Amino acid sequence: MTQLQLPTEGRGVDTYRLTGTPIPLIRRRAEDFNRIAYAAAHVVADPLAPSDPWLEPAIDWDATLRFRHRLWDLGLGVAEAMDTAQRGMGLGWGDAQKLIRRSLREARSRDDALIACGAGTDHLSPDPSLSLDRIASAYSEQTGFVEGEGGRVILMASRALAESAKGPDDYLEVYARVLSGVKQPVIIHWLGEMFDPALAGYWGAGDHDAAMDTCLRMIEANAAKIDGIKISLLSKEKEITMRRRLPEGVRMYTGDDFNYAELIAGDKEGHSDALLGIFDAIAPAASAALASLKRGGINEFHDILEPTVALSRHIFRAPTRFYKTGVVFLAWLNGLQDHFTMVGGQESARSTLHFTELFRLADRANVLADPDEAARRMGQFLAVRGVAQ
Repeated sequence: MTQLQLPTEGRGVDTYRLTGTPIPLIRRRAEDFNRIAYAAAHVVADPLAPSDPWLEPAIDWDATLRFRHRLWDLGLGVAEAMDTAQRGMGLGWGDAQKLIRRSLREARSRDDALIACGAGTDHLSPDPSLSLDRIASAYSEQTGFVEGEGGRVILMASRALAESAKGPDDYLEVYARVLSGVKQPVIIHWLGEMFDPALAGYWGAGDHDAAMDTCLRMIEANAAKIDGIKISLLSKEKEITMRRRLPEGVRMYTGDDFNYAELIAGDKEGHSDALLGIFDAIAPAASAALASLKRGGINEFHDILEPTVALSRHIFRAPTRFYKTGVVFLAWLNGLQDHFTMVGGQESARSTLHFTELFRLADRANVLADPDEAARRMGQFLAVRGVAQ
């Protein structure tokens, strides 16, 4: 039985013995699921690039695109150039354009690739003096790029609009103008302030219930241009409430990385589809669970997915915006990239104790693909942090 020395808060260093059983990788297609499931995918940094990570992102394009093929091989869709890819948090619009163009080209090389791409206003610097015309034009520039490349749009929340809007009506005006120009229905993304503090008060209200009312007004007025909405508020109650109020034909895509298992399973009044950052980290488990759900194996679905929830809650714990660090750390432990280096130097965003607890939870969730190799890499990481094995 593999074991290693892990530091524990308040107790020094303890011996930890791994007990997890890796979930096998089985090739699947999207039609093997009765839920639409996107994984918001991370980007792999290039650690050998001659650039300063805080100032100039360097991306390993080959490793980044290989990871997307892995998600497609498991039947999952790719939500491209989202916050999991450090969009607006290290990845600028110029690199996002390259990422979108390359990923769409890879998707066209196969017949089973589901993909949608983030479009926002992150090439604008937020400023209260920005006009609604300027913000709407910025949105349309990005949606036009995605659709011009043959992609489907995920309409991301706008820091510029959050900074400039005077109230709910400004949101309604901007979204109506942008949606009137898209060629096919989009997925709206309401990203909460726990993921991005600059988005506090989105939809013109600090109260989420009031904000939800405005968002629903926008959806009802533009329903023909909207495939669904992803909300990332980390509240199953708010998601269920909104899900039950959506117009017919508009999907709810859960972005709740705390409660996704029960939201995807649903209740007698409906269910959520999925667009989740955690699916990047637990893709084999997500794929296996979704396949069992379509077969009617609700107990098997929960048996597979529920153990991952504790891991996800840890990765997405406050400050939630640092969750990308845990996602990439797990990718490295699982051999999906050769290093633990991130765009923007974000590998420094979490503590040693955070990573050791992540390792324990990943083992218990059965998402370490090769426990012996993961333990070896964890030992290397801890050695650098001063913990001898």
